[in-house]
Amino acid sequence: MRAIQITEFGGPEVLKVSDVPEPVAGDGQVLITVDRAGINYADTHQVENSYLSKTELPLIPGGEVVGHTADGRRVVALVGSGGYAEQTVAHAPYAWDVPKGVTDGQALALALQGTTAWHLLKTSTHLQPGESVLVHAGAGGVGSLAVQLAKLWGAGRVIATASTEEKRKQVLELGADAAIDGAPEGLKDRILEANGGKPVDIVLEMVGGPTLDESFAALARFGRLVTFGAASRQQAAPIDPGRLMKGSKTITGFWLADCFANPQLLGEPLAELFDLTAAGKLRPIVGGEYALSEVATAHEDMRARRTVGKLLLDPIR
Repeated sequence: MRAIQITEFGGPEVLKVSDVPEPVAGDGQVLITVDRAGINYADTHQVENSYLSKTELPLIPGGEVVGHTADGRRVVALVGSGGYAEQTVAHAPYAWDVPKGVTDGQALALALQGTTAWHLLKTSTHLQPGESVLVHAGAGGVGSLAVQLAKLWGAGRVIATASTEEKRKQVLELGADAAIDGAPEGLKDRILEANGGKPVDIVLEMVGGPTLDESFAALARFGRLVTFGAASRQQAAPIDPGRLMKGSKTITGFWLADCFANPQLLGEPLAELFDLTAAGKLRPIVGGEYALSEVATAHEDMRARRTVGKLLLDPIR
């Protein structure tokens, strides 16, 4: 079958179409014919071996797929790796039926990015009604969903960052109360201005480096900042414990992989997200679709922040 298999770590240039043996489902697994695979920012780290968990070669990237099982179920599944292929296998508890009213692209947007946004707001930062929320990369896969969920769950003011004027218009259309340039220089001042001169209660941060530093400086008393990525590939400055104590501030981390040991931590949020989407209350954004042979371009576009929403990979083309 056709798949993207890497035999060396590196950038998008190592992503090439290969002919590999078809996978075989073992005990407790299901074989899935892939209709679409999801492309995630984490994939770019996995390919260059800079992810939180180290990977071994050869590797077929891709952690999520939507497709059909041999008995005709339409499922979205988390597979860890192996998604960039015509077929893959998933452990049965991590393959969920996709309800009518939810498209393939929407299902993929919700499987990883949707559950991440859900946990960022509910588990990591414990959003309370009326609190202000800053969402970085508000036009991205996680960000576009977090903006909508924060508003649905009663946030007082939602501010999103985005790198272009077009993206800032998009996040305002999704319900953000304000959209600002996310460039690090002067970011704290722009955050405060967008929040009426006041610091923010919650920050969802996935850029790292000076962006995290500026965001922390704009955090209110009892504010919570959750970091869930490092897209800039830069390190933030160390935070002295005294800066946490003064203002009773919290910095926490979130990695969805820590939920993988318990399928309920994924399945229950996903069911809620499916219901909201089918009811028209949540709008997952599908930003683009690439052929399997174009996956290097997809990674280049994602790393250069030229994309919005969820990116899909068609394994047939």
